[in-house]
Amino acid sequence: MAGETPPGETIAAAMQLAIALLTAALDSPELEAWAADALAPVDADGLGDFMAGLHVISVLLLNELHEATGEPSAAILQRLAILAEAGRGTPPGD
Repeated sequence: MAGETPPGETIAAAMQLAIALLTAALDSPELEAWAADALAPVDADGLGDFMAGLHVISVLLLNELHEATGEPSAAILQRLAILAEAGRGTPPGD
């Protein structure tokens, strides 16, 4: 147990990884593919930490959207789901 990373550091690293991958996705599909391949953890613990980081970022962004719009979180998520479904197969920026 002496070599374990403290939970706060683990979640911070996972959030940094999630932000890096999300930022790469904004740049180009090629950079997103490279980042996902190069940065994504391959072990179960690393993937679990990464998923936790994505969850924390999602909750923070949802709270920001709620504060900015005043809409309930459920309505925001529903609208985002509809937008995501409508945009499937469409290249970014179209």
